[in-house]
Amino acid sequence: MTHPRMFAITDPVLARVRDLALALPEAVEVEAWGRPTFRAGTPMFAVYGVHDGHDTGLVFKPDPDERPALEHDERFYAPPYHGPAGWLAIDLAADSDWDEVRELLEGSFRQVANRRQLAALEPA
Repeated sequence: MTHPRMFAITDPVLARVRDLALALPEAVEVEAWGRPTFRAGTPMFAVYGVHDGHDTGLVFKPDPDERPALEHDERFYAPPYHGPAGWLAIDLAADSDWDEVRELLEGSFRQVANRRQLAALEPA
């Protein structure tokens, strides 16, 4: 069953997320469930545009050491479907802290990336 597209190709917030996510080693974008997902090869590390009124939500897998602090920050919430598996989400806007978003994406990527991809993140 094909899901209808649940995002606008021209969404400027998605464009920023896409730039950050696809800058990670071997990261790819795959449309799944009608939404853009970002993957480290096969494993998923982010989903954009969730449900329940969070059209610009970014779902990510938090670094286990950072998770407790994020759970106490009112900007973060447990998204449907992914939340029970330990993922969190944040609503994004044009004025979001994009350095923070980059860190969240990289932390999520590190949770699923293989050794080669992780090595490519390290400075030479």
